[in-house]
Amino acid sequence: MSENSTALSLFVTHRHALVEYASSIIGSRAQAEDLVQEAWLRFDAASKGRFLEDAKGYLYRIVRNLALDGRRRMFRENRLITQDSFEQAAAAVPDETPTPETVALYKDEVQCVMKAMAELPERTRIAFEMHRFGGAKLKEIAAFLGISVSLAQLLVTDGAEHCKQRLAKPER
Repeated sequence: MSENSTALSLFVTHRHALVEYASSIIGSRAQAEDLVQEAWLRFDAASKGRFLEDAKGYLYRIVRNLALDGRRRMFRENRLITQDSFEQAAAAVPDETPTPETVALYKDEVQCVMKAMAELPERTRIAFEMHRFGGAKLKEIAAFLGISVSLAQLLVTDGAEHCKQRLAKPER
């Protein structure tokens, strides 16, 4: 029997026990299966062309070392991803709610735009609102209003231009 077939028969004979051993260290049968496969690849590479005195012990040491490394890695990852870190990340996300100062600052501009929109012809106002506030595409606006896409673009542009002019020259 060649050394490779001896190594393979040793692995096949002890595979189930190796998986159980790795599983007891790492705590996951699925990860233990992967780990034992990795151990076999390392063991096979190390045993090519060499005689290993305690091949079984060496195979178990590879499994143990890989399992301990895997467990350390899991603990490190779990420590990094804790509930506290989720709460910290959530707290770091800026709040979308405007501050009272921002509301006060832009209150006049909003009123001016609302007045300007009220002055628009109905079709222009609808096209402008659909595009700017509803995110509708020109094709969707055209279909909704029963007009061409180029006319929808003209209405949206007219609405935006009217609001800009009113913001530049507010009523006093």
